[in-house]
Amino acid sequence: MSTTPSSTPSSGTARSDRGTHRRLREEVAALHGHLVRYQLVTWTAGNVSARVPGEDLFVIKASGVDYESLDWRGVVVCDLDGNLVDGEHAPSSDTAAHAFVYRSRSDVGGQVHTHSPYATAWAARGESIPCVLTAMADEFGGPIPVGPFAIIGDDSIGRGVVATLAESRSPAVLMQNHGVFTIGKDARSAVKAAVMTEDVARTVHLSRQHGEPLPIPQDAVDRLFNRYQNVYGQR
Repeated sequence: MSTTPSSTPSSGTARSDRGTHRRLREEVAALHGHLVRYQLVTWTAGNVSARVPGEDLFVIKASGVDYESLDWRGVVVCDLDGNLVDGEHAPSSDTAAHAFVYRSRSDVGGQVHTHSPYATAWAARGESIPCVLTAMADEFGGPIPVGPFAIIGDDSIGRGVVATLAESRSPAVLMQNHGVFTIGKDARSAVKAAVMTEDVARTVHLSRQHGEPLPIPQDAVDRLFNRYQNVYGQR
């Protein structure tokens, strides 16, 4: 007599999934240390998230968890609608925004949100950061754009992030009156983009204290971006 295989995962598969989730939660918890190290966050604000490879899930810092005590238990698993799947705490208040980005951009494997001071100062003015540094051409491929004002709590911020970055090579967007949101192929790449965003925001601000910074010609920006993205480093 033939039987129909059950669609319920075996206990071995479930344990394997839990192991994968645990490792990713540990990785994302550790990556939050860079936000503190580079002074991108204050108190419990900010978060890192990462897509779970091969699953319609992502992990994200829980709401209000202190960075000093953050470990894998402070990072929770959510589905792509932002619902809690596994974890001891409520997910970040930015979860709906992250979920929308993951649903909309299959190429995004990690996201970061910060209120880093120099970059957020640009966001408070609703002003993009002009591409006046070769490091910006390398990392962002042009200016860092400004997204629309949106209230936290639903997917409005995520919609603004997706719409703004659709017309930009930048992995970062300054959401007006709010702060920095970055994307990457994985969580580490998104963290790097957040670190670089604050670095160039500070440098361009300092440059403006002495006069108007000089723009880089577009053809040079294109060459620099291509070299950094496709040639620079170990392949």
